[in-house]
Amino acid sequence: MDERIYVVEDDPGLRELLQEELEAEGYQVQAQDSVEQALPEIENWQPDLVISDLRLPGANGMSMIPHLQKLPAAPAILLITAFGTVSQAVDALKQGADDFLTKPLDIEHLLLATRRLIENRRLKNTVNAFRRSLGDNSFHGMIGNSRAMRDLVNQIAQVAGAESAVLVLGESGTGKELVAKAIHEESSRKDGPFLAVNCAGIPLELMESEFFGHAAGAFTGAQKARSGLLKEADQGTLLLDEIGEMPLELQAKLLRVLQEGTLRPVGSDQEIQVDVRIIAATHRDLEALVSEGQFREDLFYRLETFALQVPALRERGDDRELLAQFFLAALTKENDTPPVLSSAALDRIYNYPFPGNVRELQNAMERAVTFCQGKEILPQHLPDRMQKEAQVSNNEEQTPGFGEVPLSQLRSLSDVQRDYVRYVLRESGGNKRKAAEILGVTRRTLYRWLED
Repeated sequence: MDERIYVVEDDPGLRELLQEELEAEGYQVQAQDSVEQALPEIENWQPDLVISDLRLPGANGMSMIPHLQKLPAAPAILLITAFGTVSQAVDALKQGADDFLTKPLDIEHLLLATRRLIENRRLKNTVNAFRRSLGDNSFHGMIGNSRAMRDLVNQIAQVAGAESAVLVLGESGTGKELVAKAIHEESSRKDGPFLAVNCAGIPLELMESEFFGHAAGAFTGAQKARSGLLKEADQGTLLLDEIGEMPLELQAKLLRVLQEGTLRPVGSDQEIQVDVRIIAATHRDLEALVSEGQFREDLFYRLETFALQVPALRERGDDRELLAQFFLAALTKENDTPPVLSSAALDRIYNYPFPGNVRELQNAMERAVTFCQGKEILPQHLPDRMQKEAQVSNNEEQTPGFGEVPLSQLRSLSDVQRDYVRYVLRESGGNKRKAAEILGVTRRTLYRWLED
């Protein structure tokens, strides 16, 4: 493990016991017998957790709390107290300690508390990082560190400087409009308007007028002239979402706008100049629509010149956890700590395919926050479909062909799993991130398996 724990305990026997038990769990451990000696070492070593006796020679354990809270990477704090000083321990919690245990210590309870506090600290740090990312470190609201997202961000930066139309491809819920906004904000048109319209949401009989505008009296009810979306987005960007739903006759007129920079409103004899950048988006296979005669080939090739593929959530690796924590932070009041995702809930998130992508994950987190009455999100707080998906996956598992093995030589699943996990880790050169990717699990799950 990479987690560090610092123990402050003046009883040599207990100090040695704690160090041995924690190191046996895989933690890195340092220890001292007084606050005065511990504080400078803690500041330099930057542990994830400090376990300290409340009563110590010289300064007591409670006196460390304000010093620890001022550290750039403040550790979690677990106090050990005798029964007679429980009231002091409660005061310590009010001052910022995370938990306390009473003597005589139950080692199993200590180890459980240790795992929980370290995990809570990691998640809190992740949440705080997300909240900070809403400032200078965010890329126009796009959250993700996966290779797929880094590649997409680089592509956005490259195409933003061009003036040509852009085609944004991706499944529903992947964030195609965010990509379009990022292109606009990174371009020289960022001070101009950004308009977004869903082509599937406009009635066919009104679509031409909506896009190209109309002259007064062009049709019944057209008492006043209207400029249309293309003209309203002049000097800026117009996102045409679900471009595949646009009728063929309007596709031809849109192609003229792209080629000539002119349009003719419905019922008008005058051509109007427009300077607008078109970004088209769709979840459909436009090439297949071309072969079926439902989309113009010339328009497709015009748009495809700058085509960006937004990755599905299932292709984004650890971004699922990052986004889940981001949404939890966004759904929690500013000064409150978001609930923690349990390992079981996180496993559901990693094993579920998310056909609705990022939008579905956001909705799942909103439901989880609503139904979670405590501090930890459990699988039952997630949508029912995520539970059903897990059950289907389990039911579909079949026994691999291991040949004829005598019953007496068959091994338990946990033994086989443990050996295979260690084999993968060894073949990965001890790289836990790489091993987790090969096994198809999160690093947290891998750590838990290694602990068993």
